[in-house]
Amino acid sequence: MPISIDARQRALALLEFIDASPSPWHAVTQVEQALAAHGYCRLQEQDSWQFTPGGKYYVVRDGGSIIAFVLGLQPIAEQGFRIVGAHTDSPGLRLKPKAAYSTEGIAQLGVEVYGGPILATFTDRDLSLAGRVIVKTAGGHSSHLLRLEQAVARLPNLAIHMNREVNEKGLALNKQTGLPLIFGHAANSEAARQLLSDTLASHLQVAAEDILSWDLALYDTQAGSFWGMEQEFIADSQLDNLASCHAALQALLSTEKPQATSICALFDHEEVGSETATGAGGSFLLDVLERISHTQQLTQEDKLRSFSRSFFISADMAHAFHPNHAGSYEPCHHVQVNQGPVIKTNANQRYSTNAATAARFIQLCQQAGVPYQQYAHRTDLGCGSTIGPIMAAQLGIATVDVGNPMWAMHSIRESAGVLDHSYMIATLQQHYAS
Repeated sequence: MPISIDARQRALALLEFIDASPSPWHAVTQVEQALAAHGYCRLQEQDSWQFTPGGKYYVVRDGGSIIAFVLGLQPIAEQGFRIVGAHTDSPGLRLKPKAAYSTEGIAQLGVEVYGGPILATFTDRDLSLAGRVIVKTAGGHSSHLLRLEQAVARLPNLAIHMNREVNEKGLALNKQTGLPLIFGHAANSEAARQLLSDTLASHLQVAAEDILSWDLALYDTQAGSFWGMEQEFIADSQLDNLASCHAALQALLSTEKPQATSICALFDHEEVGSETATGAGGSFLLDVLERISHTQQLTQEDKLRSFSRSFFISADMAHAFHPNHAGSYEPCHHVQVNQGPVIKTNANQRYSTNAATAARFIQLCQQAGVPYQQYAHRTDLGCGSTIGPIMAAQLGIATVDVGNPMWAMHSIRESAGVLDHSYMIATLQQHYAS
């Protein structure tokens, strides 16, 4: 399979982005740095906003969500918005507030399950901690990004001699008793707590007693990689959905002087339902759209006219056909890795796609010279959902759900295609230019 140097470089950039983003807060920091390097100006929600024609801006909410936009050359009421939405979070394990304890001299970390990960894939991996830590200051408190580079925790499998049917029945882990991780030796639980707090404090160069709280996730320290006989595939954690975030960001960064105001909206908390202040079910995007409309002196009628002329692409990864499990797929909707973006459709509106929005995305692919595929879930299996239906209902904007095909969605180690990432970037560039 021929893969251009450009396509391989874009895939490499994706892997580097993911490896630098072991938590939503790290992902947003990476996005913010890229935006600043391309001349985007940061806005604060508590400030009054003023724009210059054709200006480039972004705003962050609570560290885990970010919205960036370029003001279009044409009036918003006449041209509308071109929006791409994705999410910064991925399913996994999160540290409890009082996480550390000791069991017969073994220091362990209590965790909660975040979203719907494939729990068995977290066993026997080199795990570490990443996220944000809130530290007391003289004036109140401050947030610090934390990433422990070395592997500090592990979830060892039970030996097959004590679990003889594991290969026949699969690995089942009780979420309360089967997931606590080993991270060291401690004579008692107080010593285990001290070991954890001292480790975090040393890394942050703060006093352990000044640590107030944290949002910390377990992440796999193994870097992303290319694989396959022609190195045509990629493997990494969090392809769902940092691959879509990266594609949307790259498309926006390459957009100069668009006719329509172009927006990249990356939300936290999709994997747990989006109903938060920073999730797609919150007010973040609507607040930004309202404030853009206000600064452009749009009337309420003008704003509603602009929404009717807008198009929202919800970008979230899609299920690639797995030849070992053909019976798990809708027979006429086998999507293939490295064969282009996938349009996702569900009659019960688990995806926001309808015939009109699917046609519009197909035309974007054709204009970009990109192949496309269509996916529907097996009728007798429950279908996942995305931010697409949430945003469509909240904004009343025409919306389509799309994503690149991947294997092992919600595993700690997911796989996708090198070519598909370039295909998605090209299509989203066409969207912003339309």
